[in-house]
Amino acid sequence: MSRVVLVTGGARGIGLACARAFVDAGNQVAITYRSAPPTGAEADGLLCVACDITDQAQVDAAFTRIEGELGPVEILVSNAGITDDGLVLRMTDDSFTTVVDTNLTGGFRVAKRAIQKMMRARFGRIIFISSVVGATGQAGQANYSASKAGLVGLARSLAREFASRSITVNVIAPGPITTEMTAALSEERQGAITNAVPLGRFGTPQEVAATVTFLASDAAGYITGAVVPVDGGLGMGPT
Repeated sequence: MSRVVLVTGGARGIGLACARAFVDAGNQVAITYRSAPPTGAEADGLLCVACDITDQAQVDAAFTRIEGELGPVEILVSNAGITDDGLVLRMTDDSFTTVVDTNLTGGFRVAKRAIQKMMRARFGRIIFISSVVGATGQAGQANYSASKAGLVGLARSLAREFASRSITVNVIAPGPITTEMTAALSEERQGAITNAVPLGRFGTPQEVAATVTFLASDAAGYITGAVVPVDGGLGMGPT
């Protein structure tokens, strides 16, 4: 069955891979972007909508446009996020709150807006993209780790609140994935990360997307409140 899907932060990396996977499965897919849409997105069948998820008015406007052109959002992938790394003693309040507002509160904003129509339809899938560091922590990423850990509590609260309306809410916790962000790391840093992963490699955005599309499928209708690692075993900790 074709569904209306929204992937926030869908201009690149994991978000774009998810969007393309949903299109390939025959769905109607919209993505939000903040700076520029991905090249060739319209040819890929994506509806591209500019939206800063830290602005409630922009969130409402994005949903209104998507609902007008595609229909109510049935599957939401909350992927949009930022980093602003720094050691705690050097991290400003603004650095901390900006990351949390984007990654955590932004996820709350889009989920709350999507749920309004999901409740009426008595169907919905919400998938938050968290991170392995939400569980393990990471030096220099107190803001990012806190925001990603918070998504778990948010998702499980929503899962309990809306289960009676057949709305499932789950979390994906990726480990190191080959994206523009990780490509910018030094070879030494990439090597150190690879050595820490039991499977001995970075994952791909497509591997994350495969897990996301499964959780959004009818086959996953009995899964809610789950945190699914896609991290090559990194989240298990050191041997």
